[in-house]
Amino acid sequence: MCGIAGLFHPGTPKPVEPQRVQRMIDALAHRGPDGEGVWTAPGVGFGHRRLSIIDLAGSPQPMHGTPNGQVGERLTVLFNGCIYNYRELRRELSDWRFHTDGDTEVLLAAWHRWGPAMLDRLDGMFAFAIHDADRRSLFLARDRFGVKPLHYAELSDGSVAFASELKGLLAHPLLRRTPDLSAVEDFLAWGYVPDDNCLVAGVKKLAAGYYLHLERGKPVPAPTCWWRLSFADRATGSLRDLEAELLDRLRAAVRSRLVADVPLGAFLSGGVDSSAVVALMAEASPRAVNTCTIGFDERDHDERGYADLVAARFHTDHHARVVSPDDLALVDTLVHAFDEPFADPSALATYQVSALARETVTVALSGDGADEAFAGYRRQRFHYAEERARALMPSFLRRAAGALGGIYPKADWAPRPLRAKTTLLALAGEGDEAYARAVGVTTPELRARLFSAEARRTLGGYRAEDAWIAAMRAAPKDAGAREPLDRAQWADLTRWLPGGMLTKVDRTSMAVGLEAREPLLDHRLVQFAATLPASRRIRGGQGKWLLKKTLEPFLPREIMYRPKMGFTTPVAAWFRGRLADEAAALARSKTLDETGWFDLAPLATLAEDHRAGRADHGRTLWQFLMLENSLKRLF
Repeated sequence: MCGIAGLFHPGTPKPVEPQRVQRMIDALAHRGPDGEGVWTAPGVGFGHRRLSIIDLAGSPQPMHGTPNGQVGERLTVLFNGCIYNYRELRRELSDWRFHTDGDTEVLLAAWHRWGPAMLDRLDGMFAFAIHDADRRSLFLARDRFGVKPLHYAELSDGSVAFASELKGLLAHPLLRRTPDLSAVEDFLAWGYVPDDNCLVAGVKKLAAGYYLHLERGKPVPAPTCWWRLSFADRATGSLRDLEAELLDRLRAAVRSRLVADVPLGAFLSGGVDSSAVVALMAEASPRAVNTCTIGFDERDHDERGYADLVAARFHTDHHARVVSPDDLALVDTLVHAFDEPFADPSALATYQVSALARETVTVALSGDGADEAFAGYRRQRFHYAEERARALMPSFLRRAAGALGGIYPKADWAPRPLRAKTTLLALAGEGDEAYARAVGVTTPELRARLFSAEARRTLGGYRAEDAWIAAMRAAPKDAGAREPLDRAQWADLTRWLPGGMLTKVDRTSMAVGLEAREPLLDHRLVQFAATLPASRRIRGGQGKWLLKKTLEPFLPREIMYRPKMGFTTPVAAWFRGRLADEAAALARSKTLDETGWFDLAPLATLAEDHRAGRADHGRTLWQFLMLENSLKRLF
């Protein structure tokens, strides 16, 4: 795991100052505490910060290579991530004279042999850059699900700058720091800025499963999609056969991610997914697995008891730590780690569990990705049920549901099954619109109240939900997604997963120099999950149904079938207690006021209603707290 940054002139090959590249990688020092390197040539500059995981004494970067093994700079690579099948590829690429024992040089040999088609052969998480002196080109690529990030921007001198994180680009003096209000709309809707937008105007994020091939003398092209999940086929085997195949794929995914020359461990929340990873790690490892968990002083959010149960079952070397409101001094740390505003409150816990893991290991496996792949989110279950109900309801009945929902009292405090207003309005509307709203943190109506009239005019009708709805509507063509559940999962996998979940894990783990790996996002495993009939994913109100059935021999029922919690954070309680004054201060924020984007009076009402217990606005208040701090830092 590393930090990469660089510059390429697709027009005239102007000189690149090494000092500029150095400043860019200095901003990424946290991603690679074990080494650094800078290389420049006419029209190109590469910089690298290394976190040593494989081939500790070798594989320095930027790495050069030539097909005949002679010294030269015909090919140069920057690489962030891990190629899990690199040993198999080395054997296949036996005509290349390897000088190192790691996975980085495999990328040079693979590019020489296959060009862009090399990507189909890679099993791993990655973002990398290859400069090909013979072709006078730069090749940028990102892994299938977007585990590893890559930002880029065209600068005023004609160059294209790229970096693992936004802060690497911000270190370049020619990058203009102009905010994009549409990214604020996106952030307030989702709690993060998705991969098709950026708070700094002009900066782009290379999408998951895409590459960008720049050739000197040609305009900067649009990125090319090189991999896409497909829901087109359906598995037809018996339950026993599907369970056996799923278990084989789970075992293979976990075992492949145990390749490392440094100590490994695992995050353990006590939920199904992380517990499954620990169970299969214990099965594959001759030593006790090192596990880490985070607890809260809010009892309803504390999962340490479940994590202890799993740790005892598999005899792990277990470590736990409690997070309290005092740890909110970490807000500044999170703002620095994410650059753009990021308001998933669980980032606080993910940072803490990463810091705890880093005390004993350099690589940690997580359970992320199973909810997206196997339909484990509550919103997916509701969508599945609501779409079945819509199909049975005549139009007049749906109109009546909408009318009743319009007058029904709002009950944000209640569990969703008891929020009749939400359910009635969802049934009356279209399924993709209802699902986009279910995913969101704030509604379009609330954002319209919070934005100023001038901001609404600037947005010009732009609405965050429309991109999510467009993804769902395009899913039949883009991914062969025929069923409503397929389309919802497609949107989760292509929008929420790279922009939200994986951004959270990458930034918080890299902030402490820890490599996080996601075995449940093995692309063959996820592709298998996409072939499952909806009834194998959700049944009897249970999400991840086949996954849980398959894991029953490994995990106790109190782990398998308890209510889902995850690394949730009790922000609602915090803003009614020790952080209540912070919430009230947001409505007086000079930073927010000077943007001209907001009407702060409704924000003051939100803070007061939350403090008084009349409504739950904890997530919205957390969003504004993170936005305020990010704006201070960026602009």
